Amino acid sequence: MGKIFALFPVMYLSGGTCVALIIVGGSTTKLFYQIVCGGHGCTEKPLTNVEWYLVFTSAAVVLSQLPNLNSIAGVSLIGAITAVGYCTIMWLVSVTEGRLDGVSYDPIKENDNMAMIFSVLNALGIMAFAFRGHNLTLEIQATMPSSEKNPSHVPMWEGVKVAYAIIAACLFPLAIGGYWAYGHKIPANGGMLTAIYQYHGRDASQFVLALTSLLIIINAVTSFQIYGMPMFDDMESKYTKRKKKPCPWWLRSVFRVMFGYGCFFVAVAIPFLGSLAGLIGGVAVPVTFAYPCFLWLKIKKPKKYSMMWWLNWVLGLWGSALSVVLIAAGIYVVIDTGVEVSFFKPH
Repeated sequence: MGKIFALFPVMYLSGGTCVALIIVGGSTTKLFYQIVCGGHGCTEKPLTNVEWYLVFTSAAVVLSQLPNLNSIAGVSLIGAITAVGYCTIMWLVSVTEGRLDGVSYDPIKENDNMAMIFSVLNALGIMAFAFRGHNLTLEIQATMPSSEKNPSHVPMWEGVKVAYAIIAACLFPLAIGGYWAYGHKIPANGGMLTAIYQYHGRDASQFVLALTSLLIIINAVTSFQIYGMPMFDDMESKYTKRKKKPCPWWLRSVFRVMFGYGCFFVAVAIPFLGSLAGLIGGVAVPVTFAYPCFLWLKIKKPKKYSMMWWLNWVLGLWGSALSVVLIAAGIYVVIDTGVEVSFFKPH
């Protein structure tokens, strides 16, 4: 039961996030090359999208040889700084360049109420996918020593509050500024970066565009290490359990290379993963909204029918029900609107 309900979604989130990072990182690497080399005659024989994915994956695999979360603390810090950097640059460029002509903010009307409800629920699933696995690898908890005298949960909670304050400071200006600048003209694929490049590619500074792309690439490479760590740990622990000895360094490297290029294969095979974001987000919801409540009930064993007992049961069941509803909405939207299926044809 534990493997079905816990291990599968954790591994699914870990691998799925790494696949998404390869798609984002590879595409942005291509964009960075086009910005830097545009007009200098170095785009006569450009690399294909698959080759750009391979370039990004190779960089991520080299960096993934660091053994554990403690050893990638510096890598994680660089990733956090780059995330703040590219989010700030994108909303500043969008706002300073001004609102596009003919921008509309009118709600998109569906043909019937049922389609409208499912579209809203699918949007919630996309949001859940955007926050995929934020509690999958709690670095603050995993890298902090804990004892009965000095439990880690006290400073960990402070760290979580600071971390999410920074996340909010990055994402809310990005969402508000981006919506104000582009409205319904925001591209369906690629989001804000594509919008900036598409609408302001000639007006905005090429240095700023290149810097934004570079920060996104660095962030994607560093994030790959964090989200890949649960898979690395799982493979190494299986070896240790069977062989009754530590995993040798060369085998650890093999495991990580296999995982990295396995994700690359999936990214090339299923490049339309973003079209299924609502459905994927719905599957991931219980890890964030349901499991923590049930874990608390199991570990703390609060008094039956007490306020905390009711609160955790209600929130846990609500999270589970929300997951079912979001999955249904994701399936409905995929069937209703269709998906541009392009196996082994990344674009």
